[in-house]
Amino acid sequence: MPKTTISLTASAANLRRLAIIRLILILGLLTAIGYIYLSLKADIIHPVYLTILAILSLLNILTFWRLQKPWPVTDLEYCAQILCDIAGITALLYVSGGATNPFVSYYLVPLSISAAVLPWRYTWAISGLSLAAYTALLFYYQPLPAFQPQQGVHAGHHSSGINLHILGMWMTFALSTALITYFVVKMANALRLQQQLQANNREDILRDEQILAVATLAAGTAHELGTPLATMTVLVDELIQESIKPEQLDADLLLLKNQLHNCKKILQGLVSTAEAHQPGHSSMIAVEEYIQNILDHWQVLRPQVSFSLHSSEIPLGSIQVDSTLEQAIVNLLNNAADANPDNIDVHISRQGQQVQITIRDHGSGIDLAIAEQMGKPFITTKGKGLGLGLFLTHATISRYGGSIKLFNHPEGGAQAELLLPLNSATLSNSENH
Repeated sequence: MPKTTISLTASAANLRRLAIIRLILILGLLTAIGYIYLSLKADIIHPVYLTILAILSLLNILTFWRLQKPWPVTDLEYCAQILCDIAGITALLYVSGGATNPFVSYYLVPLSISAAVLPWRYTWAISGLSLAAYTALLFYYQPLPAFQPQQGVHAGHHSSGINLHILGMWMTFALSTALITYFVVKMANALRLQQQLQANNREDILRDEQILAVATLAAGTAHELGTPLATMTVLVDELIQESIKPEQLDADLLLLKNQLHNCKKILQGLVSTAEAHQPGHSSMIAVEEYIQNILDHWQVLRPQVSFSLHSSEIPLGSIQVDSTLEQAIVNLLNNAADANPDNIDVHISRQGQQVQITIRDHGSGIDLAIAEQMGKPFITTKGKGLGLGLFLTHATISRYGGSIKLFNHPEGGAQAELLLPLNSATLSNSENH
């Protein structure tokens, strides 16, 4: 399968911006011609002006129509669009004073756009053509008296008339500044967004590779643990049936048998979850019911832990869940219980279109030396464990479109804040109630 690459040069968004700039140019020129003709009574209207502006307008209409099509925008097409603008500007300047027209500095706008978007070979070509056109306009043009600089010194003072050359220079500078600033800002934002998306994609690829490695390790471990667990179960059954043994050993053997049975169930659940973890195997459940079920199940596994659940009286709506999400929340609960099994606070509330699940312990908090690396594989604050639980929790929450934050609570202990998107249909129903 061929590798897909993302072009950071020409794009449909950049072509749309170029068409918008061309539209602003056309409207600006029409406004300037109308102002000079109506206000200053200067006859500068030439049939060629309107013809060139009509051609540029037609080009813009075709460009907007082309943007509705799925055709990719190539560098060559983008360069051709800029060259059309330069040709139109050159034709306008030729019949309106050439290089004496203050609008001649507008050549900087398409040149700046080319430098920001196109590869260097296209930009050098556009730069050379712009310079050649400017140079030719120094010698070949049709004079326009209205744009000739006034020799406005009479009897020791400057003329009070409006100097159209100076006014035109100011208007061209203002228009060029606005258009260049607009385009550069838009391009900078687009490039920053692309860089951020690329960085996120790299992180997602790295995380997926790590998850695949962990999943492979888990599958191999589950297969290898099956045989010794079966052997230990047989031995425990034989010891229980043995008639000669200390009486106090019966309770320990029964406990050991129950623990082996739990290990077997966990391994079977791991295998069944991997088989059933396909698109469409999730279910919809109310948030309050879901969290309560998780806490009830977790209480059986950690009976020595005490906790309190706090929830809003208003229904929070429903979320899409599967077994991996439950395990992710259980991992956070286990981390809190390992820090301090007493008085764990669990809060669930709604934050806009999301549900927030907060789990706080009253332990010693997160070590600041490794706080920034929390959530990476094999990073743990405990003396035991591999640090995979929190890593897989982050991966699961990200897959659901949620987020998780871990930080030290101001009053002591650590706090985990989990945000998950609510189902839109049930969310609207809960708002109606």
